[in-house]
Amino acid sequence: MKALVYEGPGKKSLQERPVPTIAAPTDAIVKVTRTTICGTDLHILKGDVPTCTPGRILGHEGVGIVEDIGAGVTQFKKGDRVLISCISSCGKCEYCRRGMYSHCTTGGWILGNTIDGTQAEYVRIPHADTSLYPIPDGADEEALVMLSDILPTGFECGVLNGKVQPGRTVAIVGSGPIGLAALLTAQFYSPSEIIMVDLDENRLEVAKRFGATETVKADGEAAKRRIFDVTGGKGVDTAIEAVGVPATFGLCQEIIAPGGIIANVGVHGVKADLHLEKLWSQNISITTRLVDTVSTPMLLKTVQSGKIDPKKLITHRFKLDAILDAYDTFSRAASTQALKVIIEAA
Repeated sequence: MKALVYEGPGKKSLQERPVPTIAAPTDAIVKVTRTTICGTDLHILKGDVPTCTPGRILGHEGVGIVEDIGAGVTQFKKGDRVLISCISSCGKCEYCRRGMYSHCTTGGWILGNTIDGTQAEYVRIPHADTSLYPIPDGADEEALVMLSDILPTGFECGVLNGKVQPGRTVAIVGSGPIGLAALLTAQFYSPSEIIMVDLDENRLEVAKRFGATETVKADGEAAKRRIFDVTGGKGVDTAIEAVGVPATFGLCQEIIAPGGIIANVGVHGVKADLHLEKLWSQNISITTRLVDTVSTPMLLKTVQSGKIDPKKLITHRFKLDAILDAYDTFSRAASTQALKVIIEAA
């Protein structure tokens, strides 16, 4: 089968690999029909994720068709169309019982990280009964690819951890796919202001179309002043960091109001400064999280009902044979205006 393989920092290639086989009774083999590229894949290629070693097939998002199941799989059968969760969970360990599926002792974020992932024609899914979701009849499968990772990530790590509430003010620093997913789901809670911050004017225009009440270009002190103007000099109640670089985490600390919450979503590959000398007396909370995907069933229903349309995040489409072109397009988003790319694997 064809697969996109990580070969070390800055290196990747499309290779022929053996089709995976059942390794445990709870496994399923899924024929991938559509997958995508995540910002986390770019972090891996930068060398920011040491748990992902050379030779790994990348990717942790997608939809497909069950090709084979282990003897212990009871919820799915061959031919079922399924959504692949970016998080694999046994459902039985201490962390799973606490709803922290990302810390499952035999799962978590392993796809495209510590085991081979979804940017291939086939993928092995451990703990299939609790790591796959049936695709409803008539569902738009391209839209559902957004539910593998970015929609639950923006919602859980940003909106829920940031305790977005009616009438409160929110700044989302970073208007890439994850930031826009947070924007879409923050509107469930009717905050009075959702301020999107980015360097890219195109992404800010997209944010306006998606429901942002204000957009601010990330140009240093001018951005900070604009956010304080919008919030009457107070700062924001929730600052969602959706990039994963020191500068954006620093901006979140500068714009947060007393009693506010900084919800980190971005993948950080280098250290970022925490300015406790300024924040120690301000009743600030800082949250971190890896998505648990506990919200996926709810988000599936929300998408099916038409309350939100994650397909709006898709800007480009490629065949698996052209996945290197897809990576090039996605990595140059400022010039290509890429948000999410769909890769057809079958």
